[in-house]
Amino acid sequence: MNLEINYRVAMIAAASKGLGKACAMALASEGCRISICSRSAEELEKARGEIASHSGWEVVSVVADVSSAADLNKWYQQTIARFGQVDILVTNTGGPPVSKFMNLTDEQWQRGVDSTLMNVVRLSRLVIPGMQQKKWGRIIHLTSFVAKQPLDDLTISSTLRAGLSGLTKTMANQVGPDNITVNAVLMGHFKTDRQTQIAELRAKERGISHEEYFAEVAATVPLRRLGEPRECADLVAFLASERAGYLTGTSIQIDGGLTRGTM
Repeated sequence: MNLEINYRVAMIAAASKGLGKACAMALASEGCRISICSRSAEELEKARGEIASHSGWEVVSVVADVSSAADLNKWYQQTIARFGQVDILVTNTGGPPVSKFMNLTDEQWQRGVDSTLMNVVRLSRLVIPGMQQKKWGRIIHLTSFVAKQPLDDLTISSTLRAGLSGLTKTMANQVGPDNITVNAVLMGHFKTDRQTQIAELRAKERGISHEEYFAEVAATVPLRRLGEPRECADLVAFLASERAGYLTGTSIQIDGGLTRGTM
């Protein structure tokens, strides 16, 4: 299928590894001009080289912390200075602290809001005016199945991801007349550093090995396995495409059937 996004400018947040990097690779394969950010200069440069080699295109990479408004603005300005206005935005971030409600401090809640919610708000606010001028845009929020099926020890994430689904719908309503679509992707258990971090905490708490923990996780998924980052990236590439022009305001689960609800 030709996704018809050749030469489109795509910004992908936190894309030095994991799901973000996979999304950048998928969009680069479709001919997009790619701009990525990450906090780690070393990891970022490695990812930039891999994506550029894979696609044959120049890739913009900017060291930035997504919880910093100044860093996000710097990344955006450097992107449009090189490529012009942004057509596709993929928001993404590492997860907030893993803990139950009574163990969380105000500072942890605030860090979660800045890194998980406000980066989405700030990046969207930066790119929407240019998309409105062009009368074309795709905004895709990478989030989590806990928006629909909360987990006790992912208190902050469960709270904020549900809020992001609400934001996705309200944004879609407001920018739809400008031919801009806004969708959220609710990931289940994927093979990422975040999943490893959670595994370390939960396995240690229960006195079991990582292998035993991941076997238990896989057993809760109807497909009996964790997802591969490229599987999420393929969905993101479709949502970013011309072919997905009538799909907006949705929170789409990609979780191997993990979420039990029907809505």
